[in-house]
Amino acid sequence: MRDKAKHAMRLILEAARFEVEDVDDPLDLSAVRDDTCLLVLCSNDSDLISQFDKTNYSLMIDDHEMTCKKLLFSIDKDIVTENCIHWGVDEFVRYTGEAVLADILDRELSLDLTSLKSRKITVADAAAGQEIAQKEEPSGITIPHYPIKITEQAAMRTGGVQGTAKLRFIPYYLFHYTSSGEQIYKERRIPFDADGWGAINAINGIKIDLDDKLVEENEIPFGAEVADPHIRKDEATERIVSELIDRLTQKVRIKQEKGDAIFYEEKILKPERKNISVESRQVFIPIWQIRGKKIVEVNAFTGELLSEPMDEGVEIF
Repeated sequence: MRDKAKHAMRLILEAARFEVEDVDDPLDLSAVRDDTCLLVLCSNDSDLISQFDKTNYSLMIDDHEMTCKKLLFSIDKDIVTENCIHWGVDEFVRYTGEAVLADILDRELSLDLTSLKSRKITVADAAAGQEIAQKEEPSGITIPHYPIKITEQAAMRTGGVQGTAKLRFIPYYLFHYTSSGEQIYKERRIPFDADGWGAINAINGIKIDLDDKLVEENEIPFGAEVADPHIRKDEATERIVSELIDRLTQKVRIKQEKGDAIFYEEKILKPERKNISVESRQVFIPIWQIRGKKIVEVNAFTGELLSEPMDEGVEIF
């Protein structure tokens, strides 16, 4: 069990951009990042934990001595420490899942390494604190997203359903397009100028009107879920270009007279691909999914009641 815990702790710390190495017994790992040094012990041995808790450790790098923080992972709920960071099952599960998500999104995991004195937590304390933690704690995952302006209760009122609400973040490609150029046909000038913003759902391909003015780059709430995109960025870009070309394409009809005859000539003119530019990036829109007598979803940014699921039932990580 200790080897498995050690492996998982390595993944967590590497997701937080630490340089992680094995160390000699009785410790398990050392992790260094910038001016932070961390020593890790995975154990349920009370004597070993007691020795770890009261021992001071330091690391010498290029004649610079760094005082090491100590991180203990133990599933023994009766263990009490005074001088180290103490992770139990809840912290282990939380950070293991967030490390996987950080790897998927290619982002740095944020860890709370505040060294506070721990205490025994009663069952009543844990039950009371769990709900607060889920609602108020940051998740450690930072993604670009639109702000959450609608509360859980407001979403339930909008949806007309009472039940269990879950906050989910749906991926979109936010894009800005520009088009230029023109064509001349029979002395007729046809311009192809265009400039605008929009977004395309990275799962079901639905387009909506959005701009980048309100996008935030900060941590999402603890317990929120983030959907994985099913449409690649280049696929979304090509669709945007194709639709813009179709929208700007014009049918030109020219009237001509030859003697007593009048006839019309039609020509379809399209903008050239080289004159179209699309810049896009991935952002996320928060939604509340409420499960009661039925399942409803409410956009947590706009307050809009959604007529269809944002993710078409895709698996959530």
